Amino acid sequence: MAPRKAIAPPLLVAGGGRLLLAAFVALSLAASAANAAVSYDHRSLVINGRRRILISGSIHYPRSTPEMWPGLIQKAKDGGLDVIQTYVFWNGHEPVKGQYYFSDRYDLVRFVKLAKQAGLYVHLRIGPYVCAEWNFGGFPVWLKYVPGISFRTDNGPFKAEMQRFVEKIVSMMKSEKLFEWQGGPIIMAQVENEFGPMESVGGSGAKPYANWAAKMAVATNTGVPWVMCKQDDAPDPVINTCNGFYCDYFTPNNKNKPTMWTEAWTGWFTSFGGAVPHRPVEDMAFAVARFIQKGGSFVNYYMYHGGTNFGRTAGGPFIATSYDYDAPIDEFGLLRQPKWGHLRDLHKAIKQAEPVLVSGDPTIQKLGNYEKAYVYKSKNGACAAFLSNYHMNSAVKVRFNGRHYDLPAWSISILPDCKTAVFNTATVKGPTLLPKMHPVVRFAWQSYNEDTNSLDDSAFTKDGLVEQLSMTWDKSDYLWYTTHVNIGPNELPKNGQWPQLTIMSAGHSMQIFVNGQSYGTSTLPRGTLQCRSHQDPENVTTFHDRVYVAGSVYGGYENPKLTYDGHVKIWQGSNKISILSSAVGLPNVGNHFERWNVGVLGPVTLSGLNGGKRDLSHQKWTYQVGLKGESLGLHTEAGSSAVEWGGPGNKQPLTWHKALFNAPAGSDPVALDMGSMGKGQIWVNGHNVGRYWSYKAPSGGCGGCSYAGTYREGKCRSSCGEPSQRWYHVPRSWLKPGGNLLVVLEEYGGDLAGVALATRTT
Repeated sequence: MAPRKAIAPPLLVAGGGRLLLAAFVALSLAASAANAAVSYDHRSLVINGRRRILISGSIHYPRSTPEMWPGLIQKAKDGGLDVIQTYVFWNGHEPVKGQYYFSDRYDLVRFVKLAKQAGLYVHLRIGPYVCAEWNFGGFPVWLKYVPGISFRTDNGPFKAEMQRFVEKIVSMMKSEKLFEWQGGPIIMAQVENEFGPMESVGGSGAKPYANWAAKMAVATNTGVPWVMCKQDDAPDPVINTCNGFYCDYFTPNNKNKPTMWTEAWTGWFTSFGGAVPHRPVEDMAFAVARFIQKGGSFVNYYMYHGGTNFGRTAGGPFIATSYDYDAPIDEFGLLRQPKWGHLRDLHKAIKQAEPVLVSGDPTIQKLGNYEKAYVYKSKNGACAAFLSNYHMNSAVKVRFNGRHYDLPAWSISILPDCKTAVFNTATVKGPTLLPKMHPVVRFAWQSYNEDTNSLDDSAFTKDGLVEQLSMTWDKSDYLWYTTHVNIGPNELPKNGQWPQLTIMSAGHSMQIFVNGQSYGTSTLPRGTLQCRSHQDPENVTTFHDRVYVAGSVYGGYENPKLTYDGHVKIWQGSNKISILSSAVGLPNVGNHFERWNVGVLGPVTLSGLNGGKRDLSHQKWTYQVGLKGESLGLHTEAGSSAVEWGGPGNKQPLTWHKALFNAPAGSDPVALDMGSMGKGQIWVNGHNVGRYWSYKAPSGGCGGCSYAGTYREGKCRSSCGEPSQRWYHVPRSWLKPGGNLLVVLEEYGGDLAGVALATRTT
């Protein structure tokens, strides 16, 4: 069957005296572009007339720095990759409607051109919904407030904004000549992302929206195929693809489409309060070999380099700043061995067999109860085979083509010539190289206390409790809720029992102040917490499956909602109640997640008074977006110089800390050890490193890990009973030789003596 063409847009020719010649030249160029266009048939993508088995890896440009990009891309190429895959992050490129940003970590064109310079292709996942554990799934927050909008459904305002952005990106790529038919590296594009599972809960507008998205994308005339992942009803000519830990079961929805795996998960993301997932490389290689042996022709590792959720880009909520993903290249840009090397050797074996693999479909021979051979043969007599053993415990010896082969449990051997086994997925030959952190800098701190008892000119008053995001538009993680309560002369009980304040919130974290005093619990017995979280037995208790830590209360990854219940000291007359609500990333997945709420929605009640329970939810509340230190720009050199700093305010909540330091010698990656601190944010020379949080994972569930058997994200984990994340990546390009400014906003209090700068080696 002839490959299906993704035809390049025709060239436009102006009229004139030499119209015939111009027309001839135009037709010739258009024909040339069409011949060079990427096409496909049931076996694979076809590039320049050649079927290809393609190995790809996800590297997201905003999760590293431009200075890191060339090295990351080269390591990907050295690892045997053909393609770099990335999402396009709408909220990074259009933070304000109509105001675009394509610089620094968001310089998409530069990133794509660097892939081309390295001789690699690019798969551009425009979306523009990306999920990706990224803040708000990649959507800009202003999109939520477009009148009449409803996300990811057959909704006019949403489709108009989505189409405008998709066409913006396609136009930019065309103008830079970055599609393959123009001589560029982009061989595929993606519209939407994993929408198929949402159709069953999306109502009547779901399927029409999916069809519209596909047709809209194709109409942009990119000249390359479009894919829709996890979209079984993707209409022709859009290719439906698979995402998952395994995809050998997957078959596209049309026999004329190739079998493609757009996300082969190399591990899993880390959430604050959760253990850190790992995926054994033996199983990763086994999964890829299973897919290729059954006719798969495109595999993309998600992630090949995960990187870092710098700033406030982490979603979830409660997604950690580290997006390491147990990828072959770790968060800091170092090779993770033996994962990188073992997969490189797998790719070499697949490439040796590629000419035979693309020639047709396999025949299957049963070699035993758990053993099979997938055999490919070409017309010229060449042969390649995969010998598989699906047993989880037992190694076997099989006979194939008159020879014997030893197959470890849960493994596949690749025979590019049907004779010599050049690679086995369970036989790891490279050494295991463990990363080491070398502390090199301790800090001399100065501190500045955040004002928790006054409001500035930006404060405003409304009746009742208001949802947080509608006030902040995500310009800050923080929103103050403040109200006053008048207590009459006979309302306080005479038994000495202070009234009880109850606050219910949609999440994600709260600090409570009454008459300027921080409230919560301290030095209380250890409780029992759900929601992938762990508590310090010396300084916390739990209520309603939530954690309380000395003046604060917060939720967890699986359920961010929370309730505070505590006795507070109030007196006769006017009492001021202030609640600092803190967001920890906006949701990135779920049915109509734009409707999910954050912040204090109540009820807020005061009980134990002689007059009975008082509901404060509907009285007047005063709101202030952000912290005073944010408005002063304390994280910048100019802002930090404009206020007077005192001695270190160790273990004080809501305190800013700063220190100066010199960059460590050499070129090894740099990280901050924040394990002794509580929760907050970090800046280095004005760059926001990200949110930090020493939120501990549950103490159980990190036992031994066998590579054999079906992998799930909870199977192999580390850091049980420890903070989910201790080390925070500081890119070298952000540092000067000397006089670097480190600023830390600490919300809960922490031990500054434990903070250190370290270099990372393997």
